[in-house]
Amino acid sequence: MNAQIFDGKRFKISYRLVKSVLDRLIAAIALIILSPVMLVVAIAIYINIGKPIVFTQPRPGKDGRIFTFYKFRTMSDRRDSQGNLLPDEERLTAIGQFLRKSSLDEIPQLWNVLKGDMSFVGPRPLLVRYLERYTPEQARRHEVKPGITGLAQVKGRNAIGWEQKFQLDVWYVDNWSLWLDLKILLLTVLKVVQQEGINQEGYVTSEEFKGQMRP
Repeated sequence: MNAQIFDGKRFKISYRLVKSVLDRLIAAIALIILSPVMLVVAIAIYINIGKPIVFTQPRPGKDGRIFTFYKFRTMSDRRDSQGNLLPDEERLTAIGQFLRKSSLDEIPQLWNVLKGDMSFVGPRPLLVRYLERYTPEQARRHEVKPGITGLAQVKGRNAIGWEQKFQLDVWYVDNWSLWLDLKILLLTVLKVVQQEGINQEGYVTSEEFKGQMRP
């Protein structure tokens, strides 16, 4: 029994190593191949929205470690008369909407994968302020690296609720394998082509997770 547990742990460690090497190798190749696309997107953003071209934000990664998350900018900095940012739906630009529908806004995350902050497949990195709102079970999503895509994304992306997303994230943590990652990647391509689940009804992306908020 102990030997079986040891072999299982050793297999998971070996898989993590293989996954990490493949992630970084494929990310490096993809960055080279997609560099012309990135240049065109960057120019389009600069002309239509202005600087900065890349949106950066702190996000929690594996074990809750904070890293800098990269994404092509899709929103303007439009503000009201008091200097407050307008709601997301008023700041989302036409070019930004196209980038989100096509998922081209996600390309800079290849740099996160190359750096080792993220994987191609894993629970999506959410906002830092959500960390204190998770239940212990929901927090298990941070036992693996966050991903550019994940099981929750191919099961509904932003169109499903938080509880279902977290259930899928934890299921992935308990059942991840190379074949599961490959299946999720193939389903992601299909979802992008079909442009399904991009927005949650009534929201530009998805509503804020309010979960286990402290009083």
